[in-house]
Amino acid sequence: MAYAATIFLSSFLLFLVQPMIAKLILPWFGGSAAVWTTCMLFFQSALLAGYAYAHATNARLAPRAQAMLHTALLAVAVALLPIIPAAHWKPLGDEEPIVRILLVLGATLGLQYLLLASTSPLLQAWFARARPGENPYRLFAVSNLASLLALVGYPVAMEPYLGSRQQVLGWSALFAAFALLCAWIAWRSARAVPASGPAQEASAAPPRIVDYLLWLALSAAGSVLLLAVTNHVTQNVASIPQLWLAPLTLYLLTFILAFDGRIYRPRYFWPPVLAAIAAMAFFLYDTVYMFNLAVQLAGWLSCLFVACLFCHGELYRTRPAPHHLTAFYLTVSAGGALGGVLVAVVAPLAFNAFYELGIGVVAVALLAAVRFAPLHAAARFGSLAVLLVAAAAAVYDGLRFERYSVLTERSFYGVLRVKEFEVGTEGWTRRLLHGVIMHGEQFMSPGRRGIPTTYYQRSSGVGVAIAAKEARGPVRVGVIGLGAGTIAAYGRPGDVFRFYDINPQVVVIARSMFTFLSDSGARIEIALGDARLSLEREPPENFDVLAVDAFSSDAIPVHLTTREALGVYLRHVKRDGIVAFHVSNRYLDLVPVVARLARVHGLHAVLVADRGKDDDEDDTTSDWVLVSRDAAALAAKQIVDGGARPPEQRPDWRTWTDDYSNLVQILK
Repeated sequence: MAYAATIFLSSFLLFLVQPMIAKLILPWFGGSAAVWTTCMLFFQSALLAGYAYAHATNARLAPRAQAMLHTALLAVAVALLPIIPAAHWKPLGDEEPIVRILLVLGATLGLQYLLLASTSPLLQAWFARARPGENPYRLFAVSNLASLLALVGYPVAMEPYLGSRQQVLGWSALFAAFALLCAWIAWRSARAVPASGPAQEASAAPPRIVDYLLWLALSAAGSVLLLAVTNHVTQNVASIPQLWLAPLTLYLLTFILAFDGRIYRPRYFWPPVLAAIAAMAFFLYDTVYMFNLAVQLAGWLSCLFVACLFCHGELYRTRPAPHHLTAFYLTVSAGGALGGVLVAVVAPLAFNAFYELGIGVVAVALLAAVRFAPLHAAARFGSLAVLLVAAAAAVYDGLRFERYSVLTERSFYGVLRVKEFEVGTEGWTRRLLHGVIMHGEQFMSPGRRGIPTTYYQRSSGVGVAIAAKEARGPVRVGVIGLGAGTIAAYGRPGDVFRFYDINPQVVVIARSMFTFLSDSGARIEIALGDARLSLEREPPENFDVLAVDAFSSDAIPVHLTTREALGVYLRHVKRDGIVAFHVSNRYLDLVPVVARLARVHGLHAVLVADRGKDDDEDDTTSDWVLVSRDAAALAAKQIVDGGARPPEQRPDWRTWTDDYSNLVQILK
């Protein structure tokens, strides 16, 4: 019972800290979804380091020496609490984000995470030594159950009620309790008299090279598929906050079921496994259901579950005798880390789009063909057919991705595509997309290319705000989020338009593929780096209008929508200046959040819900909340005629701060 309790607490803390620490550093790196993928790379690499430590100490040190070393490391880890990232790790704007994220995570919780990661394999080895003949692998199911509870419980039971500092302090207190419990177990195990194991285990042959390669391949394939499906559903299907929890939850659940040892049986599971792979191949090929949210999410998540259950079920089936337990877990962890490196590091460097999803499907299909071939002829030929179908679908998906695209670029911040439609006609348009979200569109015919389009058309909230200020003379406009540079279309001689963007590729594309910046009559300035960090360092800019339009897929990054963030914006706008928040969203109700921020600061706010009123422009809909110290600024004719109305207030909601936000609460 003590072994299970210690493993449960360690795994609970291991996965509880993941969303917690990611949330703390997310604002430093622009709120990009890639921050989570990079954090996952760190977690998998640190898990590998923990498993390596467990294997090395178990293989080379006597029980008493193990206890002494482990207790000393636990004491150092407790002395380094609490795990709050130091301010000096904030990027200055030109650092490589992946390396910076890995460094800040390592410096903040590297030792604590390593010790937590080592607990499950280490205590399983101690358990096997103290109780020969019992199955230690079921403790791995306990470990994953705790991980699952922590991951699901964080956004439901912890994030809505505790600020970030309270979360960190609570976690640190639990870690101190874990350290005491783990040290006690270490010394208790060291004093246990080693007993001789069963004869069959003592004479069991060590794992072969082919066994290690199989474990590596199975764990890497599951990891690649997890991260690739997560990228796909969060960036190409639906940009719903916390959606990344769903794939990871299912992934952990498959470990629990597989290592229970009674669920997965190849002779029963080969048909659903092949069906799941075939279904994933269908989704790679399909164009009918590609924008059907329910079908896409249900399909990809259920297929991920079945595919990972296959990978992890085969891992359990091929597990070695408990004497080689730590080597087995080390190899499995290495496969997980390898999958993380392939998706988070190699793929962005090697590919210009999300081709790793198709590669992951093919990898699982290949492993299924290898593992199911010995069953019987139906499984053998069926798995071969599914492998061929998966390979063909992956190739087709890669080719289809480039349809209508004249440029595709990929970086840490995601995939950017420029697409063209109706080239050479009056309706010739060029569109910038990040994932499935449009970040600007321009008419390319000479007579129309100066028209502001989409969310920025003249009837939009930002359009009427700029028009109100332009009626009084030259204006100075700040824009958080460059996109295609559409807002520059409002610029006139004497105006200044200053854009903030964190992605250098966006700047290159806006200047080379669109003409909004070059055609503008205003002086154009571009500041590269996270907008809030840049504004915090700059002297007051005295903007007439400051547009907050930094999309992370389909949501404004949280750190740009807090009480402290609005305080920064107010320092940079004139007394009668307007801060315009773009809150258009399919899944989030951000209007009450911004309205409450305005009320807390003693400001006035109106909502401009544009539904496309000008026949000379497109009919894109948008919602903007305009905020100002001066009520008269929001009562300007242009804004009133634009349909401005009071925004919805939710007095029961807490104010969003740098220490508190609640994304679950605002889901529509």
